[in-house]
Amino acid sequence: MEVIIRDSAEAGCVLGAKILASVIREKPAAVIGLATGRTPLRLYQELIRLHREDGLDFSQVTTFNLDEYVGLAGTHVQSYRYFMQENLFRHINIDLTRTHVPNGIAIDLHVECRAYEEKIIAAGGIDLQLLGLGRNGHIGFNEPTGSLRSRTWIKILSEQTLRDNSDVFGSMDLMPKHALTMGVGTILDARRCLLLAFGPAKVRAVEHMVEGPLAAICPGSALQLHPRATVILDENSAAGLRYADHYRWVDRNKFAWQRHG
Repeated sequence: MEVIIRDSAEAGCVLGAKILASVIREKPAAVIGLATGRTPLRLYQELIRLHREDGLDFSQVTTFNLDEYVGLAGTHVQSYRYFMQENLFRHINIDLTRTHVPNGIAIDLHVECRAYEEKIIAAGGIDLQLLGLGRNGHIGFNEPTGSLRSRTWIKILSEQTLRDNSDVFGSMDLMPKHALTMGVGTILDARRCLLLAFGPAKVRAVEHMVEGPLAAICPGSALQLHPRATVILDENSAAGLRYADHYRWVDRNKFAWQRHG
């Protein structure tokens, strides 16, 4: 696991966008896994800037989102399809037929989950999967104690996740209690993973993910198994790391070809 600590979430998101952009420039038809929520918003803004000012081309890119709420149509303002449309897709030259988000209102959710896995395989697999980290250590909507080999499936959201995300719905009572999400096994199949975690609320989850044991109680710890996982933190989220100085040392002493900027 490559751990990069930056001074701020702003700097971390700009670096994350640079990494993602480099993948697209190296492989114009890249398959990119996307995440939603507050954490990647600034990264998406930077990708939009790179598209408008530096000509970053998304015309051949295929995307797969991590998850979607069960019961919300893609036109619902709190759906993740709507989130992606408003915060990224409509601002870049991406072909919407190449963008994929699980269908939260599918008649048969089991069939939808299996079909989503098949679409990822048919696309050639994910080149880079963008991730956030929940306060309870979840990645996607894979909550604590779930299988570390799971595939795309229906998940019951934890109370912690409901509390953390309910503000945009107005209350916990109005928030869906279930979601479709890529499984941890699906995420680990990506050729590269890029996780962002910022702020003091993520300190414990970051500590468990990076330096704790590999354990289902912290699904993010599964990234310890990935051959190419990059974790970008700010000083606040990295505050609990025992080996933070080591990660900074490694970052300073990389070969030029290893540096992200």
